[in-house]
Amino acid sequence: MKKVTLVKSLIGAIPNQKATAKSLGLRKIGDSIVCKDDAVLAGKIRVLAHLVKVENA
Repeated sequence: MKKVTLVKSLIGAIPNQKATAKSLGLRKIGDSIVCKDDAVLAGKIRVLAHLVKVENA
C-alpha cells in the first residue's frame, strides 16, 4: 500500500497533471489517499512526481 499526499499546488500544472491528480482524488494541498501499489498507480505517481509525496502505508 502507498500513501500519496499532494504537497504542491496544481495552479501552474499542465492539464495532464491536473487530470491525473483529479483521478486520484487529490484536489487541495494536504489531500492524501492510500492505494494498492500497482503499475497504474506507479504511472500516475510518475506524472505527478514533483507535486506529491509518496510513503509506504
